[in-house]
Amino acid sequence: MIAREAGVSVPTASKVANGREDVSPETRRRVTEVLDRLGYVRRPRITAGRAPALVDLVMHQLDSPWSGAVLHGVEEAAHEAGVSVVVSAALTRTRGGRPERGWLDRLRARGSAGMLFNLAELSTAQYNWLDQHGIPFVLIDPVLEPPPGVTSVGATNWQGGVSATEHLIALGHRRIAVIGGFRRKQCSTARLAGYRSAMAAAGLRVPPEYVGYGGFSEEGARREMERLLALPAPPTAVFTCSDPMGLGACRALAARGVRVPRDMSVVSFDDLPQARWASPGLTTVRQPLAEMAGTALRLLLRRMAGDRPEGVRTELSTRLVLRDSTAPPRTRAATGAPA
Repeated sequence: MIAREAGVSVPTASKVANGREDVSPETRRRVTEVLDRLGYVRRPRITAGRAPALVDLVMHQLDSPWSGAVLHGVEEAAHEAGVSVVVSAALTRTRGGRPERGWLDRLRARGSAGMLFNLAELSTAQYNWLDQHGIPFVLIDPVLEPPPGVTSVGATNWQGGVSATEHLIALGHRRIAVIGGFRRKQCSTARLAGYRSAMAAAGLRVPPEYVGYGGFSEEGARREMERLLALPAPPTAVFTCSDPMGLGACRALAARGVRVPRDMSVVSFDDLPQARWASPGLTTVRQPLAEMAGTALRLLLRRMAGDRPEGVRTELSTRLVLRDSTAPPRTRAATGAPA
């Protein structure tokens, strides 16, 4: 009856009723409407108030300092709560940071009670799958703006961009460039917006050629830095929106014989271990990665217990960490007239 009412085959109706992932959003919607109209009750995955046993942490990748900080934060919070965590890197298997097809079905089969997604870009069908199965989840630093009602944890990226740029302005720099990550990534656009806001507040113009994107990679930032150095009026300082890009910019400068910070100041974002180990050490905006991850797990546990935390977006504060990669511009003769 359900299949006939929805205009689909019996196997397709069965897939929707049993929560399978490999169904189109439109077909799932039609079958779900029929199920609801006929009073079909789908058993919830989580019993409100019951302590969870297993949580999945789905990472963008596992072999980076960023991932290490996130893992540390989740592990500490999970130990305190007595929760077991399964870690996987399913987001690396397809382009765009989306789990591969069928991955959520396998998650359901092993009985996970909740999910944390790190740097994830979920499809509409995957959001619908999680909602249909009643599986609580929280996003850590989502790539795009999540749908309404989805809980996420991030950092004050806009304020961090402001702080980095204001620091360079206070040192006396006027020609300040920026190397963003990806054009559409939420944290990258917020950091770049903070840079623009600080520049505007100081009455400084941002030439279009002073804005570039390095894809959060050392190599991307190196290429952008070489492009900036080739301009008729190159900047005297650059704000790179991640530590790996800050290191890439420094390497490009060193290859050209441009000294940091004597000839060019560099400020970055993250405060990963390599920012401290670099020579010179990178002045950077610290975002509390471990604290973000721990907060995300605690919010997930509340949702798994049936609680609905106030607000859906939690942002933890960033702060500027001063090291040796920034200094006042040398002289007007060396740097050119202010922009």
